[in-house]
Amino acid sequence: MTAGSPAVLRAASPADAGAAAEVWLRSFAAALPDVVRPRSDEEVRGYFREVLVPLRETWVAEAAGRVVGVMVLEDGELSQLYLAPEWRGRGLGDRFVALAKERRPHGLVLWTFQVNRPARRFYERHGFVAVAWTDGSGNEEREPDVRYEWRPARPPAGPRARRSGDASG
Repeated sequence: MTAGSPAVLRAASPADAGAAAEVWLRSFAAALPDVVRPRSDEEVRGYFREVLVPLRETWVAEAAGRVVGVMVLEDGELSQLYLAPEWRGRGLGDRFVALAKERRPHGLVLWTFQVNRPARRFYERHGFVAVAWTDGSGNEEREPDVRYEWRPARPPAGPRARRSGDASG
């Protein structure tokens, strides 16, 4: 990997599951060293292999032949966004969020841990608003978290709704 290597965002393939899981594991360890993970490394790898990549909309960032970031969308939720630690602060997260907004133009929700202040600042910078704070009893880590929402300033254009009393069509 060289500093000038551009990262390409692309849909994940089954062959990317292992590398995407490794990015998740490295990123989680670097960003959240004090948060207890309820799953072993092997369980995380299995989850990527058996659930996230084949059953969810999973994207990876690839640079110099290596997966350096992963993002997972599930319905209207940005459920995973993790970067290899050496790729933080280089605009890759911004590109993933832009892609998520493009893929979900009507809005997104996500959860992050309250202790993850860099992630909270990142999402707030991208227009996400904190809408709920919990004590962590609803997540596997038992870590207090916060739910964020992003809604576009103007909803995307779609088919015009027919008004009551409209004689057309």
